[in-house]
Amino acid sequence: MKLYLAQTAAERFLNLPEEKQERILTVASEAFGQKGYAGASINAIVNRLGIAKGSLFQYFGTKDGLFRFVFNHALHKVKDYLRDVRDATTSSDLSTRLTETFLAGARFIRKHPLIYKLYLQLLTDDSIPFRNDMLLSLRQYSLEYIRSLLEDARDRGELGAHVDMDKAAFMLDAVMDRFLQAQAVPHMDAGLGLFDGDMNIVVSWIEDMVVMIQKGLKKT
Repeated sequence: MKLYLAQTAAERFLNLPEEKQERILTVASEAFGQKGYAGASINAIVNRLGIAKGSLFQYFGTKDGLFRFVFNHALHKVKDYLRDVRDATTSSDLSTRLTETFLAGARFIRKHPLIYKLYLQLLTDDSIPFRNDMLLSLRQYSLEYIRSLLEDARDRGELGAHVDMDKAAFMLDAVMDRFLQAQAVPHMDAGLGLFDGDMNIVVSWIEDMVVMIQKGLKKT
């Protein structure tokens, strides 16, 4: 006699046509990004999708499960984006790799505004279950990515022995995070013209910041 194991919620969702998966994730991302976790309505989401509420719960179990799935999907996109940048610049110096990383971040939030809104919600909405765990996983990945660039530069003799890898990665992660927020949140640019700014302005900022960073990390 054959035994058939029940599909998990995630498996049921992943068995849907890709177009339907993307629509569900897009509508859910918009709801969470615009209304916040508490304000997002499952009824409004399923009404927009034209599906039964029970179907959504079959795919994700709960509202919490839906949010976590949307977040993890977004996180994978971020990781893939950064991985491509890292791999494409393996033979480049630190200055070039930092420049490309900052540029990738600026392009990403323009290409995927819903994902970035989701991140901003995580930063400010303490009603989100497991919020700290989600932010921790994102920050840890960002630190690991930046640290890998620094370690490669150190191994090539670009950095001085005085540079603490953890502190340098923390500083660069903080600078990049604020730089991206300044482009998406009005008050975060302190009136410096980064919010919703032209890419030419963004590129100029990146070039100048990388020069200043390099001067602080250069071999002495």
